[in-house]
Amino acid sequence: MTTRILIQGGHILTMDSQLGDLAAGDLLVEDDRITAIAPRIPALDAELIDARGHIVMPGMVDTHRHTWQTQMRALCADWTLNDYFNGIRLALCQAYSPEDVYIANYLGALEAINAGVTTILDFSHCNNTPMHADAALDGLSHAGIRALFCYGFFASSTESRAFATHGARVADLERISAALQPGGLLTIGVALTEVGLVPWADTVAEIEAARRVGGRIAAHTGCVWGSPICMGVREMDAASLLGADQVHIHCNTLGDEEWAMLARANAKVSISPETELNMGMGAPVFGKCRRFGIKPTLSCDIISLNSGDLFTQMRLGLAYQRFADNDLINRAAAMPNKLSYSARDALQWVTVNGAQACGLESKVGSLAPGRQADLMVLGGDSFTMRPRHDVAGSVVFQATSHDVRDVMIAGKLVKRAGALIGVDLPRVLDRADKSASEVLARVSAAAPPSWPLLGRDRERQV
Repeated sequence: MTTRILIQGGHILTMDSQLGDLAAGDLLVEDDRITAIAPRIPALDAELIDARGHIVMPGMVDTHRHTWQTQMRALCADWTLNDYFNGIRLALCQAYSPEDVYIANYLGALEAINAGVTTILDFSHCNNTPMHADAALDGLSHAGIRALFCYGFFASSTESRAFATHGARVADLERISAALQPGGLLTIGVALTEVGLVPWADTVAEIEAARRVGGRIAAHTGCVWGSPICMGVREMDAASLLGADQVHIHCNTLGDEEWAMLARANAKVSISPETELNMGMGAPVFGKCRRFGIKPTLSCDIISLNSGDLFTQMRLGLAYQRFADNDLINRAAAMPNKLSYSARDALQWVTVNGAQACGLESKVGSLAPGRQADLMVLGGDSFTMRPRHDVAGSVVFQATSHDVRDVMIAGKLVKRAGALIGVDLPRVLDRADKSASEVLARVSAAAPPSWPLLGRDRERQV
């Protein structure tokens, strides 16, 4: 039996270049797909959702989120990137149990959904054992989000007994890939170990393994100044390993020749404005993307520092790039006559561009008949949404997760009337609190010299 849901009377921001916007229109969902968008659609036997006074738009796509860090919220508020690597990657990561990974991914995916993010690229590099990887997938699945599960090969400890060799990690990727249901909400990908941290042969093996299983490849690229770590674009280009199936994350330190290599390969780029501006990683690369014809995408990156919504990333990204472009004019003692980027450009980053980067452009990222029904309804009676004069501007500059009223993924309502469906949030948060306390206690007991928080606590006590 077909399930029909009719969303009525909203301002439909389709992000589809052919359909455009409908100032007041209806959208029909049948099972998991959008089947019609029009000014008026007969109700038939559909469940009705009144969207009058609201905006109906595609669910957003986050192209790089370390979801496993969710319960470490803002722990890295005053940490540099070096602190982060020593504290999170080398200390906390070792202390995570499979249950800790599960609750992080479950809560993190719920947080994304609550903010209108319906697809994430989960850069999962806390796979200390096969059970950790299974738990990460279970967390995403139980939340009901659409995700690329990008399996990370990173070894937080050289003494890992679960994976005696790099080849054992590759075999575990293949196990996970074989277990995923074709056509489901979760698809396989690979999160490369940072180039330079492992032998080049291992990097090649990770890329080749990703392509064997048909997965997207995510890589931290060009984000550590003065170091060969996270470089590798030239080497990949020379070895014919660059490709359109890759998402290169950050890219702050790349030179023009490397940008040209990414562009020739049709590689994708993910920008994390909040992380990059706060951790000393350099300027977000919107301008470089425009210069080399690469469509930028956005990510929340680490909830251990950042907010978990893409509204914040759009604002920061747009503000930074407008500043950078206008600063050149200001330094010439002049004022700009126009802005270099628009609010609608920012919406493109988190919808159409994000879907393309994830290889899901035929399914999500825009609203059109035949697409998966991944969407949100936001607005209504709130300080940020009324009066509303510019729809794109209202979403980018005014909206918060509290304005996201309804969210649908593959035709299933997962948030309704401002509340997540079927979620006991106080209980989930209690589990996250308990998990965070236990992980931090394990790290503190081990007291590694690289643990930044301990040293700073001592400084405060002096």
